[in-house]
Amino acid sequence: MSIQSLEKYLPPNTLQYLKIWFSDYYIHIKITRNRNSKLGDYRKLPDHSHEITINSTLAPQLFFFVLTHELAHLIAFEKYGRRISPHGNEWKDTFRRMLLESLDIYEEDLRPIIVKFSRSPKANFMASPDLVKYFHIEKQDDKLQFIEELRKGDYFIYRNEKYFLEGLIKKNYLCMNLATGRKYSFKPLARVEKCS
Repeated sequence: MSIQSLEKYLPPNTLQYLKIWFSDYYIHIKITRNRNSKLGDYRKLPDHSHEITINSTLAPQLFFFVLTHELAHLIAFEKYGRRISPHGNEWKDTFRRMLLESLDIYEEDLRPIIVKFSRSPKANFMASPDLVKYFHIEKQDDKLQFIEELRKGDYFIYRNEKYFLEGLIKKNYLCMNLATGRKYSFKPLARVEKCS
């Protein structure tokens, strides 16, 4: 897939950055159906070319963010060697530089969130509550809400199982599965359906 054919998935004015970042590499970009387990991934192919896959359902700014994340893997591995940790300091430094370099691509209200995230980039998009909240704005009309919006003693459904919210432990929520009696820790941004 050519850089130009990516345009329909991206915010305006991104090609200038992609041309610089792509320039030294042969990259296969695959646009996939929605995958709940990941937004994108990177791997080096046996012929020494590179493959990046990205979910087609992402909003343009998130698509660009994920593409930047995956390109940072490629650039860090090529610059520092294959023995570096996939989300180690070399990748963080590369990703940080790329995010700040392309900051003007993002909407004004998203820029401070990107700057904050860039101070210590996380391996997983879901580890940034600010980014998750920002990109879930359009989904707020469904019946789901973040578990952090519930109160101690509330009941909720998660993946067709009913739970009881017992309380907060450090940053996560301790909840009991009512069918099994087993207790589970939920991240604050888990999306659940409150019930009675």
